[in-house]
Amino acid sequence: MVDFKNSQTRLNLARAFAGECQDGAKYQFLAKLALDEGYHHLQMLLKTHAKNEMAHAKRFYDLIIEHGGNQDNIDIHGGYSFASGTLADVIDDTIKVETSQSDVVYPEFAKTATEEGFDEISKAFAFAGSVENCHKLLLEQVSQMLKSGKLYKSADPVKWKCSNCGFEHTDKACWDECPSCLMEQGYAEIHIDMNSGD
Repeated sequence: MVDFKNSQTRLNLARAFAGECQDGAKYQFLAKLALDEGYHHLQMLLKTHAKNEMAHAKRFYDLIIEHGGNQDNIDIHGGYSFASGTLADVIDDTIKVETSQSDVVYPEFAKTATEEGFDEISKAFAFAGSVENCHKLLLEQVSQMLKSGKLYKSADPVKWKCSNCGFEHTDKACWDECPSCLMEQGYAEIHIDMNSGD
């Protein structure tokens, strides 16, 4: 096993920690943009992603402390994308980040950790990568629905549920305003295929 303080895995953990903190913040900004565009339910999904990213950051932080004790400073180098525009524009940029993390960054970090003898850390990277892949798949669906104008439309009748009051109604299109509590359409739950990509 490589000495942790001299390992690439130590640097990768620090880089992953910093990246996950940035991603957590970015999802909070994205959630605010969704709210500004009237998508209240989508805002909740994006806040859940922010929470997920911060849970990853905490895990990586804890692993640094567990394996190396207190660290005065770990110098890291990494890039980060900044995007502006509509909700769909920023979601598309976020998909690229999630794809990079799930398909390249975390698999490489996991491989390095295994090679250096840190199997527990390798698993942590692999688990985070699998969650980033789930984020990517959900965002791809949302992006496609936003661009096609089908966020609240379906080819077949589906059950629409208000996330505010719980009212449910089955139809091909969601109401413009909940008939029960009068909240706007953005409170209706979005139909996401959570099994997409399996």
